[in-house]
Amino acid sequence: MSRPHPQALATAAAIADRLAHPNAVRSVHHGNGRSRPQSLAGGAAGIALLHIERARAGHGDWNTAHTWLTIAARDNLSAGPNANLYFGAPTLAFVTRAAADRPGKLARALTDLDASTIALTRRRLDDAHARIDRGDQPALAEFDLIRGLAGLGSYHLRRHPDDDVTRAVLSYLVRLTEPLPDNPDGLPGWWTDVSPNGDPSPDFPAGHGNLGMSHGIAAPLALLSLAMLRGVVVEEHVDAIARICAWLDTWQQEQPSGSWWPGYITLDHVYKGHVEESSHQRPSWCYGTPGIARAQQLAGLATGNVARQRAAEAAMLGCLQAPDQLDRLPETGLCHGMAGLFQVAWRMAADADTPDIANELPGLTERLLAGLESAPEDAEFLDGHAGVALALQTAGTDTAPLTHWDACLLLA
Repeated sequence: MSRPHPQALATAAAIADRLAHPNAVRSVHHGNGRSRPQSLAGGAAGIALLHIERARAGHGDWNTAHTWLTIAARDNLSAGPNANLYFGAPTLAFVTRAAADRPGKLARALTDLDASTIALTRRRLDDAHARIDRGDQPALAEFDLIRGLAGLGSYHLRRHPDDDVTRAVLSYLVRLTEPLPDNPDGLPGWWTDVSPNGDPSPDFPAGHGNLGMSHGIAAPLALLSLAMLRGVVVEEHVDAIARICAWLDTWQQEQPSGSWWPGYITLDHVYKGHVEESSHQRPSWCYGTPGIARAQQLAGLATGNVARQRAAEAAMLGCLQAPDQLDRLPETGLCHGMAGLFQVAWRMAADADTPDIANELPGLTERLLAGLESAPEDAEFLDGHAGVALALQTAGTDTAPLTHWDACLLLA
């Protein structure tokens, strides 16, 4: 692949040093919402993940990692309706598993966290199947990565791939891809009657079909594909992958610089049979072509569809070689910034047939480093410097994360 980037590694170390002492990070003491300690996106849990990855790689201090992990777990952990991969007991399970670098380490904590996460996953599954039985459309939070069962499934696949709960999530995702009965417009089973932010809106009177990785069908596609690559297969698994890919193919757009996908489809798009150029998202992990392309590359690898794999890689390469697209990412974070684009590109390059994507990685690293010069100080994992430092750690070592931290982005 690419060569390790010394400046990237040095910058990751400098960021980690700035985030080493909890007293220097104000939000962990007075957090609310996504900045609460048990939040992966913006709280202490995300900062702990940075220090755990660095400690496991021999670049950081375990005492610092354990301090942040303790802060992340200091409040009563949520295992209720608001708990998900990015908040509450599942978040602490994900981060604690990352810290368990040898058999038996943190075993008691993991046992308790697993019990809570499995129980809430089963409740979510019961609710989801009941909703399908009624013929109702799903909420995004039922199945997406950030709040839903795709995110919980990502944890279970990593933690205990052979457990019944892992297969139960996969079987639910298969069912999600089947059309609901009495659907006159032939909409897919994941079509939701709300707007992309998850709330009803007059701008989306008939809802939408979400394609993105953070809140759309790309996440179930990635999870189904990753499971198949690891030999965890349920009934109609391949059929579900095919149904999602066929829908993505319908909305694939072509231009000289490469293919792209819109972030979402409305009923008006369905009736017209096309989307406008204004639907072309910036090349971010969360909603843009890179996240969708990674899901499609994984689908191609899982099913042996070389043509799909190469088409996904070509779409990603088109993003990376189009300066006007890269210029649309002034931010540096993982969710919708350059760090996320880099991590997607690194993972795709590692699985690609050609070195073309890998050849773009040094330039992406330089863009990310340059962007940090004017980026505001923000400790968050998803939008701030903790996530940037993790991506720079990948660039600086040119090796896959030892903690598999980017499983929470469903990249691996």
